[in-house]
Amino acid sequence: MIMSLASTSVSDKGVHTLRSDVRWGSHVVTVGGGAPVRIQSMTNTDTVDSIATAIQVKELSLAGSELVRITVNTPEAARAVPYIREQLDRMGIPTPLIGDFHFNGHRLLTDFPECAQALSKYRINPGNVGKGDKRDRQFGQMVEAAMRWDKPVRIGVNWGSLDQELLAEMMDSNLRSAFPLSAAEIMHEALIVSAITSAERATNMGLRPEQIMLSCKVSGVQDLIALYRKLSKRCNYPLHLGLTEAGMGTKGTVASTAALSILLQEGIGDTIRVSLTPLPGESRTQEVVVASEILQALGLRSFVPSVTACPGCGRTTSTGFQELAKQIDDYLRARMPEWKGRYAGVEKMKVAVMGCIVNGPGESKHADIGISLPGTGEAPIAPVFIDGEKRMTLRGDNIATEFQSIVDQYVASRFGVSSKIGTSN
Repeated sequence: MIMSLASTSVSDKGVHTLRSDVRWGSHVVTVGGGAPVRIQSMTNTDTVDSIATAIQVKELSLAGSELVRITVNTPEAARAVPYIREQLDRMGIPTPLIGDFHFNGHRLLTDFPECAQALSKYRINPGNVGKGDKRDRQFGQMVEAAMRWDKPVRIGVNWGSLDQELLAEMMDSNLRSAFPLSAAEIMHEALIVSAITSAERATNMGLRPEQIMLSCKVSGVQDLIALYRKLSKRCNYPLHLGLTEAGMGTKGTVASTAALSILLQEGIGDTIRVSLTPLPGESRTQEVVVASEILQALGLRSFVPSVTACPGCGRTTSTGFQELAKQIDDYLRARMPEWKGRYAGVEKMKVAVMGCIVNGPGESKHADIGISLPGTGEAPIAPVFIDGEKRMTLRGDNIATEFQSIVDQYVASRFGVSSKIGTSN
């Protein structure tokens, strides 16, 4: 029989979920309960290499990741976790670490208490902790570790490792039903049932509800949307969103954006991860950049000043404006770790880099600071607009360097100690 979970239903839940705190020392990342949607990422280093893993965690953190998951799959990896945490503390990176456990998490958390303590959160996949009585016992050991060390957990169900006994039972029941559901609907229901019943089992053991987060990850956009709409109505646990195995490059970026944006716009989701497969030579931090851009584009959060740039056309045959737009975007991202500690609100700044006179002045006026570069056949001048007014005109071969300096001055003037930006023509 398909399980009914009407008792766990939450009407009009919207963004109203339980609040869960993920801690390391005095640093707290609040998840759910009206907190901002948080960005999570995951390392792809061998956890046993504590130095390489700590460096990548630092890179992900500086890029904007607020929670970082690391693989803990062997005794050697478990032994490395405290050293990774120690290295991060020395570098001044308080980002909480999440332990990604699967088949042997119960044993690793029991045998290596230093690992259990150094982690700030545990990820449990109920489909990978065993079967029958063994499953219940091993799941229980992981929950007991979370209670012992006062750690939150994410019960993360994945359709690639779903409890096959549960799925078979529900498929059989569906065949006998007078109104059978589709295979996709049964899969969604199985994922939801696995997540919520696992959470109920954990709370029955003594884990506080606010220590639990849920995820039901699939790789299909429409499946994810339909599944989380159902899940959000049937529980009030904070929800982690992510299109699992999203893919590489444009495909992975577009698919993740399409799925997550629809759910986030509906108020569903408390943490997100963009599971991109890095292109050859591409930084792991790209998944964090995409996640932050999704949240910023939706107006849910602001991380870095946004750069408006035209796409280019026959009027902009020069690559100058493209190079300047890329240079300014890279520059803003590079400066943000310093700026955000000195200039409150700088992440909401809007910068325009335009390639000709058609839309350039108008877009520049709408931005906080903008520049309109000369297009094909236009005079070699670049008017600069600040707070909606033309303030200066740049000429010559050093326009990029001069504009970057002006942006620096503007940030200091508007968001820091007051200093006037001069004008010239």
